[in-house]
Amino acid sequence: MSKRIGMEIALATAEAVALCRPDVIAAYPITPNTHIPEHLSDIVAEGRLDAEFICVESEHSAMSACAGASGTGARAFTATSSQGLLYMYEVLGIVSSMRLPVVMAIGNRAISGPINIWNDHSDIMTMRDLGWLSLFAANGQEAVDMMIQSFKIAEDAAVQLPINVNLDGFQLTHMVEALFLPDEKEVDRFLPRRKPYAALHPDHPVTMGALGMPDIFTEATKARDQALVDSRTVILKVWKEWEKQFGRRYEPIEAYKTKGADVVMLTMGSMGETAEIAVDELRRDGVPVGLLKLKLWRPFPFEEMKKAVRGVKTLIVTDRCCSLGGPGGPLAAEVRSALYAEAARPAIENALIGLGGRDVTVDDFKQMFRQAGKSKGIYEFYGVRG
Repeated sequence: MSKRIGMEIALATAEAVALCRPDVIAAYPITPNTHIPEHLSDIVAEGRLDAEFICVESEHSAMSACAGASGTGARAFTATSSQGLLYMYEVLGIVSSMRLPVVMAIGNRAISGPINIWNDHSDIMTMRDLGWLSLFAANGQEAVDMMIQSFKIAEDAAVQLPINVNLDGFQLTHMVEALFLPDEKEVDRFLPRRKPYAALHPDHPVTMGALGMPDIFTEATKARDQALVDSRTVILKVWKEWEKQFGRRYEPIEAYKTKGADVVMLTMGSMGETAEIAVDELRRDGVPVGLLKLKLWRPFPFEEMKKAVRGVKTLIVTDRCCSLGGPGGPLAAEVRSALYAEAARPAIENALIGLGGRDVTVDDFKQMFRQAGKSKGIYEFYGVRG
């Protein structure tokens, strides 16, 4: 039976991974993700998990090891942050194109430079188009739950794609929270052993990752895109199963006090819980505001987004990174695209917040709500000095 404990979220995430009985864990330490693989190495060393823990020399090697392990039919896991994710980059698209269901935790951290070890979402946004499923946790409980859900989603016969779970660096990874941690029997009941579509074995040779000539590359890309789009059905099914067994509900977009709201804010990650307090305080003052929290980044929940903003006059999209020289933040660009053909779409404003770990307080969120309708451009660096 699940037990309620107080634990650092990174350690709880590692415990959740261990409950999924991965066969291979390959990782290289990098702040603020390090506590996840470090704790997993302890769990393996203590004999609590029968797995191969591979101490690699780089993140590129970590993802390469996971690719090879997953190709043999093993359940593979890794974790990283920021520059480490960039160092994996060459292999990330290969893992997706080979349909290998590797699971990765990302302790989100700003991409340098200047050198910054604190949280924003510039790391994950570099890989948004590489064919990985992508989830965002808002708190420790979601980080634990999503890790377990991810193995079942990625390994489903209809998906067979890699997935990442994003938890904000320091603001989540290093926080101690009260959460429910399932026991092994519960996870075993929820998560079956992996059944690979094909596996590398010397007695039964197969080819993986062969040369794709121009006459088949378009079709291969189309197939991968379709699998990613169709994975939405599996994600929703797994979330329903999770709710039935554990009682906690997950949706692509979670609405908070949006009924009757003229102005609604969209967040992704841990900032949503701070924004909730701002919504509560403004609602008590009679200001009709609400909040949407995005949990599913890829595949993007187009239909849920359209439904969530019906009747809303202004939508404030918060981004924790900047698409330099582009339309502001990546999330806002996605939302504008999703709503482009909607005749009654809300006015969309884009606030770039919390870059490089800068604090965004309840008062800051209240100020953003109050400034709705006064935006002077397509996006704004909120709180910028000078």
